[in-house]
Amino acid sequence: MYRGRFAPSPTGPLHFGSLVAAMASYLDARSQGGEWLVRIEDVDTPRNQPGAADSILRTLEFYGFEWDGPVLYQSSRFEAYQCALEKLRRARALFPCACSRKEVGEIYPGTCRNGLPPSREPRSWRLRVDDDPIRFNDRRLGAQEEVLSESVGDFVVKRANGLFAYQLAVVVDDCWQGITDVVRGSDLLTSTARQIYLQTKLQLPSPSYLHLPVAIDRTGDKLSKQTKAQPIPTSEPAAVVTLAEAFEFLGHTPPQPFHSIKDAWAWIKPIWETGNIPAVRARSISHA
Repeated sequence: MYRGRFAPSPTGPLHFGSLVAAMASYLDARSQGGEWLVRIEDVDTPRNQPGAADSILRTLEFYGFEWDGPVLYQSSRFEAYQCALEKLRRARALFPCACSRKEVGEIYPGTCRNGLPPSREPRSWRLRVDDDPIRFNDRRLGAQEEVLSESVGDFVVKRANGLFAYQLAVVVDDCWQGITDVVRGSDLLTSTARQIYLQTKLQLPSPSYLHLPVAIDRTGDKLSKQTKAQPIPTSEPAAVVTLAEAFEFLGHTPPQPFHSIKDAWAWIKPIWETGNIPAVRARSISHA
């Protein structure tokens, strides 16, 4: 059975880009008779905002989303991540690293791969990568290939502050929840090869992937909490308009204005087609 998920981080309220990701993953699941789960990715605790998780869930409910089963919080899953880390350590796939982010740059140069430099203490744990290309087929963008040793190098799975990295947590949770299909923004396309590599090392199945266009503002910046993207409205007249704009962003143009959130969903569900989603990495929205 198809199992999809929407996995926001509680670092602020939902914005238009988040709504697009939630909508596409929700409709993809429902159009195939599948389940749709919600996971709060609060593993990066210093960035979490008090009340943000509850606000996200209330907004999803207001917009008419219905999820299956209880909401999973990554903050309750640290033991599972530690077990995965130990499995990688036993397989000698990890090594301790003393490097800071400033020392590393975009591609890890392998400084600690063969042992810590003299008088340096370990800060994080990195996963060894190899020179073999990671290949996968994106349902929208087609064949993809990445050589991790050239694009990112050995990457962190447990951070200097003791927290588990996003890449490890998401792989463990996707398997545990039985996720078969991941629908998310193209800003996460660069994470996919690392996640597939981790799945291989942990002997876990790989889901199917579909990466959506990223919503950008007039200046070309991705809509995000970091760029102070505005929260989506939570009053019905404005919310109905926002839903229609999200449908259009995903390639489905309503024939006329909707009267309610219920009417909007009733229109889109029977006609939803992932083939209508534009095959681009980013799209601008005029009101951002």
